[in-house]
Amino acid sequence: MLFARFLEDCDDVTAYAKNYLAVHFKLDYVNADGDISNYYPDFLVKLTDKRIFIVETKGREDLDVPLKMQRLRRWCEDINRVQGETEYGFVYVDEGSYERKL
Repeated sequence: MLFARFLEDCDDVTAYAKNYLAVHFKLDYVNADGDISNYYPDFLVKLTDKRIFIVETKGREDLDVPLKMQRLRRWCEDINRVQGETEYGFVYVDEGSYERKL
């Protein structure tokens, strides 16, 4: 879990959670085959300024990744429009770029 270790060292991260089945945060989206699928982003990250980012980490990109990111972007826009207490955003971290930054 290199990314979790990275989050541990970030001064502006107050909390994070690996999104696994017990957390069960998911979004439905239309996959590359045109079917409805579930998308489980990898991490939920809360910053000191109370913003929350949904983070997707990828080692290998498949045809569904852009569709998942499009759906996540829309979800963040929608949730930010209907409430103003917490700002939500998303980050896509591909393994190659992440490793080059270390």
